[in-house]
Amino acid sequence: MSSEMEETSTRVSERGQATRGALLRAAREVFCEQGFAQAAVTDIVARAGASVGSLYHHFNGKADLYLTLFEEFQVRQQERTREAIHQIRENGDDDPKSQFLAGAAAYLEGSVAERELSRLFISGDGPPGFDRIMRERLNKWARRNAALFHSSKAGGFNEPLVIVLTGAMISAVDVVSAGEDIERSRRLADNIIKVLATIQPVE
Repeated sequence: MSSEMEETSTRVSERGQATRGALLRAAREVFCEQGFAQAAVTDIVARAGASVGSLYHHFNGKADLYLTLFEEFQVRQQERTREAIHQIRENGDDDPKSQFLAGAAAYLEGSVAERELSRLFISGDGPPGFDRIMRERLNKWARRNAALFHSSKAGGFNEPLVIVLTGAMISAVDVVSAGEDIERSRRLADNIIKVLATIQPVE
């Protein structure tokens, strides 16, 4: 491939990425303002300065846009959690429970920092079956982290603990995302973490 062809291909690729990013930003704004059910594809493409054809070139439709936003949000949440746990370890705290609490605090902080998006996902206004996806994702998170609470007497997987952690995190994300006062939401998140710190697995 000649250098001229490579440059043309690069420009096309860059334009495609720019269009995709604009569509996602527009979808986020429209979904947060109107909800998923009420949002129209025409509103999204108009705000993005794109065409309906370009939307369907990059995404399968409105539901695909929503799910892509959710997956990207989850990646950011996972990164926040990972960084918080890494920082705890770097500070010399090897207590697994402390690491879990740091990760949970980071997850809630992300829910406050991106509360409009978090509120959208927790609201139940999403594509068919999304509430199941959301619950399964939090359940998977709780299962992965429940081991940090287990003792040698309790054994490995602790089903009651997973149920409690999953329910607590769903409720916590719902409440901290709903608040308009960021500082109040952050204080509430801090207190939720303190309550989680008191939970002990059944021996």
